[in-house]
Amino acid sequence: MWFIDAAQQRGPAICSTYTVAMQDSPASELLPDTLAPAPRVWRLWWRRQTPTRQDRFAMLAPLAAVLLFLAAIVSAFWYLRLEEIDREQEAIKRDVEYAQQRVRLRLLERQEQIMRIARDISNKEVDAEEFSGRSEAMVVQYPELQALTWIDERRRIRASYAAPSLSAPQQRAPGETLRAGETDVIYGLARDLQQPVYSQPAAGPDSSGLLQLHVPLSEQGRFGGVILGEYSIDGLLRYAVPADVSAKYAVALLDGKGRVLAGATVPARNPATQLLPWAAAQPNEYEVPVSPVGNGLVLRAQAYRTSLGVIGSGLFWLVIALSTMTAWMLVANWRHTRRRMQAQQALIRETNFRRAMENSMLTGMRALDLNARITYVNAAFCQMTGWEENELVGCTPPFSYWPDEDRDMLSARLQDELHGRASPGGIQTRVKRKDGTLFDARLYVSPLVDAKGHQSGWMTSMTDITEPNRVREQLQAAHERFTTVLEALDAAVSVTPLGSEELLFANKLYRQWFGGLGNGHLQMVAQAGVPEQRRTTGESMDEVDSLVGLPTGTLTSAQSEHAEIYVPELSKWIEVRSRYLNWVDGRLAQMVIATDITPRRHAEELSAAQAERAQSASRLITMGEMASSVAHELNQPLTAIVNYCNGLISRIRARQIPEEDVLAALEKTARQAQRAGQIIQRIRSFVKRSEPNRTPSDVAVMVNEAVELAEIELRRRNVRLSHYVAARLPRLMVDPILIEQVLVNLLKNAAESIEHARRPVSRRSVELRVIPRDIDEQPVVEFSVLDSGQGLAPEVMERLYEAFFSTKAEGMGIGLNLCRTIVESHQGRMQAENIYNVTDVVGCRFSFWIPVSSAINSVVGKDTGIVA
Repeated sequence: MWFIDAAQQRGPAICSTYTVAMQDSPASELLPDTLAPAPRVWRLWWRRQTPTRQDRFAMLAPLAAVLLFLAAIVSAFWYLRLEEIDREQEAIKRDVEYAQQRVRLRLLERQEQIMRIARDISNKEVDAEEFSGRSEAMVVQYPELQALTWIDERRRIRASYAAPSLSAPQQRAPGETLRAGETDVIYGLARDLQQPVYSQPAAGPDSSGLLQLHVPLSEQGRFGGVILGEYSIDGLLRYAVPADVSAKYAVALLDGKGRVLAGATVPARNPATQLLPWAAAQPNEYEVPVSPVGNGLVLRAQAYRTSLGVIGSGLFWLVIALSTMTAWMLVANWRHTRRRMQAQQALIRETNFRRAMENSMLTGMRALDLNARITYVNAAFCQMTGWEENELVGCTPPFSYWPDEDRDMLSARLQDELHGRASPGGIQTRVKRKDGTLFDARLYVSPLVDAKGHQSGWMTSMTDITEPNRVREQLQAAHERFTTVLEALDAAVSVTPLGSEELLFANKLYRQWFGGLGNGHLQMVAQAGVPEQRRTTGESMDEVDSLVGLPTGTLTSAQSEHAEIYVPELSKWIEVRSRYLNWVDGRLAQMVIATDITPRRHAEELSAAQAERAQSASRLITMGEMASSVAHELNQPLTAIVNYCNGLISRIRARQIPEEDVLAALEKTARQAQRAGQIIQRIRSFVKRSEPNRTPSDVAVMVNEAVELAEIELRRRNVRLSHYVAARLPRLMVDPILIEQVLVNLLKNAAESIEHARRPVSRRSVELRVIPRDIDEQPVVEFSVLDSGQGLAPEVMERLYEAFFSTKAEGMGIGLNLCRTIVESHQGRMQAENIYNVTDVVGCRFSFWIPVSSAINSVVGKDTGIVA
């Protein structure tokens, strides 16, 4: 029988047990009543597989002995370790209290010296110069003292001396006022208490690292200020703590929250040693507050580990070796007992496993004998068909789960199976449940061979494929819908593998444009500048792919790239978007989506032309508004030329002029004429209509051109103009005429705002500043115009850049709108804000910035025919 065969495979121990049982044990003693019909050997095994109380004790006794022995060893070492820790704790406590007394005495000595100086100051015996000298002597003599400062009752610094090692922000200059902060708070506390007060230092990035002592000054019973002494916490630790204590321990000064202000700490120990039961959770340490500072300054010492500990002793290793041998013998005994119990339970595990495997299978199993009679069905088969096992076992064809309309076909297939003509891939058929419903199933048939190698029947496995069929139909329908959508798109979609011209997919519009080949895909990719790996000429299709082994995760997860190109063959502008993806067969492919943007490009060109005309018109309007100023500016050199000429004529007629005077007058006349010509040429260049031309431009040159034009208007309005251009500014890729137009417009608006505000002559000024900055981690050049006018009202600020909105009666409302358009076309930003003096508006600030690399991409696009 199969269970005897299984027992023989498990080993001689089980076989001998079964043999003794069959020869000597009566069935009535070995088996419960529920298993009476079972064979005698089975009843014997059932009795033997149940462990007795003695067996359980024999198996657990060695394990309990091992645990008790290990617990005794660990307890002994734990006690020894605790004794050692206690001794160390007493020693560190004694040394820390001694060090605390040394620090306290040093602080009290310095406090007494500072109080002596305070008394001399209160008695008018010390002036600021003598205070500085005595402070310098104390700072030099006592290194922990970093600075001494005399602060009067109005928080003004009268005198101060600081050690050279003190940083500049921490030094205080005479004449300054005490800054707000912790020092100001302690100052007020010393004034209220009329006694020395220490600050509470705190660790952190914003901390100064100094301990402050405020000693109040008393002049005839009233508060006269304080003497501020500042200690270096690190120096206090270095010079006040005894050297022998610092050598033995890791000494540190902490703030009130336990954070380290100065000193050292014991490094963290190896995490593996923390697992030992006698290992301390943290090093021995002791801390005590430092008086007279209080709980805000704590002195802590941590003991270094200097001894070898328990593990370093030879006795420890001897005990460990003996314990290991004892534990090994006990464990070996326990393992032997456990193997005996396992041998007795071998057969029940085998039976339970086979039964559990049959009941847990989701595939229906059916066994037929050579006469097509059902001899076995599992639980899954019964659950699928709805029939019970006793209703199926013993049945012959036609079976009850065959649909009536398919009986002839199923009978023919059954005969083919019985004659060994079953399909290796299985057959798909319909199966009828007991309630009459049908479901789709796939059957696989294989010969049933016994232990001797003889065929005893046929084994059939059945799987319910109703749900997979439904999913397959839905996927097919979804694929058809997706294909329909792609074919109807107004964009060309194509997919090709990297390194090949094979066209994996192309929709209807792509085929209309480029046909069924991949040349159009590669042409768009190459023209758009998207990297495309091509197969080398010497690589054949049968060789290994050159891209094998490259990581594809980064490519497929990257964002799509896009560019705008012109295709001469189609006479169209096309926007090309591409990204990498993993094709269904695992190859790395590139998808390209091409959209016809010809109408949009035409609209953009028309809009650009209109914007250029608006900019030219704005410059003409600006010069028209400045006509009177320009006329006045030209009148000066022309008047000078007339005067020089009339003087020459008069003196020549009187024959009273030497040749040198004639030459000097003519040179002055030429210079005035040249000046008038420069003014006219500058105005002509500003208003001349030209095509937008972005070139690398010098910022200083653009600013000087704009300032020379704007100064004409500003001088007429009696407004001073000052400008500052930072040195070594990078060249900007801009249209210089457009940037000059923005600057002239802003400077003219600033002058008009000052005139409308009716500011006095001393406050009629405009400032132009050009400096480099970093905005959003991007290097830019910022232009700002500051005026002293009346500012902008809130309702004006909201509509500042709105087209055709103006606060001037004669204004057209296109100046600032056009300025912002020009700045944003250079990838910059423009903003305006009022300047306040407390709550009064004292002016306005217009600023805009241009990125340093604002037009690099545009220049590349112009060279390659691509607009990014």
